[in-house]
Amino acid sequence: MTDPRTSRLAHLLVNYSRNVKRGHKVRICGPSAAEPLLLELGREVLRCGGHPMYRMAPNRAAEVFYAEAKPAQLRFLPESAMAAAKEADHTLNIIAETNTQALAGVDPKKQTTVQKARRPLQDYVLSKNQWTLALYPTEAYAQDAGMSLEAFEDFVYAACRVDAKDPVAEWKKAKVFHEKILRRLRGADEIHIVGPGTDLTLSVKGRTWLSSYGSHNMPDGEIFTGPVETSAEGEIRYSYPVCYRGREVVDVRLEFEGGRVVRASAAKNEAFLKAMLRTDDGATRLGELGIGTNYGIQRFVKNILFDEKIGGSIHLAVGRSYEETGGRNKSAIHWDMICDLRHGGYLEADGKVVQAEGKFRV
Repeated sequence: MTDPRTSRLAHLLVNYSRNVKRGHKVRICGPSAAEPLLLELGREVLRCGGHPMYRMAPNRAAEVFYAEAKPAQLRFLPESAMAAAKEADHTLNIIAETNTQALAGVDPKKQTTVQKARRPLQDYVLSKNQWTLALYPTEAYAQDAGMSLEAFEDFVYAACRVDAKDPVAEWKKAKVFHEKILRRLRGADEIHIVGPGTDLTLSVKGRTWLSSYGSHNMPDGEIFTGPVETSAEGEIRYSYPVCYRGREVVDVRLEFEGGRVVRASAAKNEAFLKAMLRTDDGATRLGELGIGTNYGIQRFVKNILFDEKIGGSIHLAVGRSYEETGGRNKSAIHWDMICDLRHGGYLEADGKVVQAEGKFRV
C-alpha cells in the first residue's frame, strides 16, 4: 500500500507548488524507483482536470549510458525532450537514486560533455519557471544520511511539512518569516560572511533577493540572490562534503580574487573539484548566495536538496546564475556548497548582522 504521506506530498506538489488547473499539461519525470510518488502525482493531476505526461526512466539508465555512450551519443539531445518541455505547462521532477555512487567512476569530461549538450533543455525549463523538484526517499539516501529507511522517510516528510495538519498553511508561514528577513537584505550592497576558515566579502548591489517557500523545491526554505560576478574577495571553507555527479568532495576550500576562484583545494577528490571548475569560464565565479531558513532540517544528510536549506547555514554556488536575481554568470554547472554558521559564524549586510550563530536578527 502507498504510504499516505506520499499521497499528501503529491497533493502538496500538484495543488500548492504547481497550482495545476483544468487543462494544464504536466510533465512528470523520475526513475522507476519513484513509481509510488509518480503515480500519486498523476492521480492528483487528473483530479485537477489536468493531463499527466510521464517520462520515467529505469533506475540504472545513467549508469548504462555513461558506460556505453560514444562521443556523438554524449552530445545528443533528443528533439522529443525539448518538445515535451515546450508542450508542458508544468514540470514535476522527482529524484530517487538507488545508488548515489553509481557514477563515481565516470570520467568528469564525459559528464561535462553531457551537461553542455543538455543545457538548452535545462535553460528552457528554468526560463519557463513552471517547475518543481522533489525527492522520493530510497534506501540509498537513507544510507548516505546514516539513517534507517523508516527514519529517513520521517525526516523527508517532516522537512516537507506533510506531517502537519495543514502543510499549505505551514509554507505560508514560511513566506511571512522570509519577508522579515528580506526587509533586512533588500537594497544592501556588501555581504560579509565569517566562520571557521571563512572570511569572504561580495557585492549584491542592484541584485534581486528571492524568497523560496515551496514553489520550486520541496522541501524548501531559502532566500537567495546572484552576487555581482566580479565582487567576491577572500576565502571560504565549506563545512560539509560536497556531493556532485556521484562523487564526494571533502573539505573544499576556495579563495577568490576579483570574483574568480584563484585557488581551490579539497582533502578528497581535489582533482575532480578542479576539473569541474575548468568546465567553462563561468564555473570559477559565483552564481548564487543562498541563506537556509528551514529549521525543520537540522542535520546534514549528503543531499543538497535538503542540506542547502538547513536553518542557520548559507550556501554559495559556483557557476550559472538565476537570471531572475539579476545574475549574469553563464555556465554549464551550478554547484552548491554549504557553510554552516551555527557555530561561530555570522553574516552581515552593509556592516549590520543579519544572522549570527544560526539565528536571524530580524
